[in-house]
Amino acid sequence: MTTGTKENVLPRDKAREQAQIQSRVLIESLPYLRQFHDQIIVIKYGGHAMTDEALKQAFALNVALLKLVGIHPVIVHGGGPQINAMLGKLEIKAEFRQGQRITDDATMNVVEMVLAGSVNKDIVNGLNRAGARAVGLSGKDGMLLEARKRELVVTREDAPPEIIDLGNVGQVTRVNDTLIRSLIRDGFVPVIAPVGVDDEGHTYNINADSVAGTVAGALRAKRLLMLTDVAGLLDKSGELITGLNAAQAKALQCDGTISGGMIPKIECCLSALAEGVDMVTIVDGRVENCILLELLTDRGIGTALTL
Repeated sequence: MTTGTKENVLPRDKAREQAQIQSRVLIESLPYLRQFHDQIIVIKYGGHAMTDEALKQAFALNVALLKLVGIHPVIVHGGGPQINAMLGKLEIKAEFRQGQRITDDATMNVVEMVLAGSVNKDIVNGLNRAGARAVGLSGKDGMLLEARKRELVVTREDAPPEIIDLGNVGQVTRVNDTLIRSLIRDGFVPVIAPVGVDDEGHTYNINADSVAGTVAGALRAKRLLMLTDVAGLLDKSGELITGLNAAQAKALQCDGTISGGMIPKIECCLSALAEGVDMVTIVDGRVENCILLELLTDRGIGTALTL
């Protein structure tokens, strides 16, 4: 009798303890729900979070929850691994210079097919299944992302600068945000593939980080979350830097703490801040529910940048 009573009581106690933890989490999130209510949150979706099935499902549920509580998420996604996989199947060689993809006409066709087609629609489908009414867009829809050709200039000591032709690689010159705002007003979650177009109809492959920063600036988003495959910005000892301002970020670039592929990411963050975004956070997309952890908890996750 005693043993049976203990077996019944212990699970009940554990359930009560779990319920109390959940209640504290909900109470902790309340001021953030107020802060972000009716605000636009731009999320750059990429890396491992786009390929791991459990993380994909968690991402969709996180976005659906934000929408349900009156926050307006806007998704900008990448798709580099998926592009490389398709290029391999089609036996088209992928070429890079200074970390930038050389995008000839054949590669551009694949980039557009993968980004605006399979990847975009897979994200939209996942969000719709989670309860978020999502709509997929490329930058060509409604001239959403007007762009121009981008050339890479490499400076070298004791030599003239080298200008590298990247092919159909572009940079955003203008975001026509009317379409995005219209979708938000009608209760939809816009999901944007980073493909742009110019006045003559030429299509460009554009860096997804750059598009996310530019879109966030055009929308005057409350927050920009950059999902990555790292914990955030690390100092020279390998410790996470939880927060810094623009001046501190530039100093870390000068002393080499910010280097390699993190440099253009930080530049996108600083550009978004300069355009009116309140805060940009580099978030570890490998952490399940990273979006909710960053937005709705006291400690947050990753590296936060402000002006």
